[in-house]
Amino acid sequence: MCRNIKTLFNFDPPATADEIQAASLQFVRKLSGFNQPSKANEVAFQQAIQEVAAAAEKLLSTLVTNSPQRNRKVEIERARIRSIKRFGPREQ
Repeated sequence: MCRNIKTLFNFDPPATADEIQAASLQFVRKLSGFNQPSKANEVAFQQAIQEVAAAAEKLLSTLVTNSPQRNRKVEIERARIRSIKRFGPREQ
């Protein structure tokens, strides 16, 4: 699956509409194989993004869990640490 699509469920604060839209765009790009659609496919591409975003919003609003909400800042720091372990520190 596309590495740019991030988990959006069970975070404090909850996922924003922009985050859902960005994930939907990445998903449609992955499925279609197009980074940018041709003019002939642009309407279908944009409609697919809207439909995927609507489905994602519905899914996120109906999911339930007993686990505590995750903190975005903590998860970002964990990802940064994993990246350093995997690739080494970034040189500037």
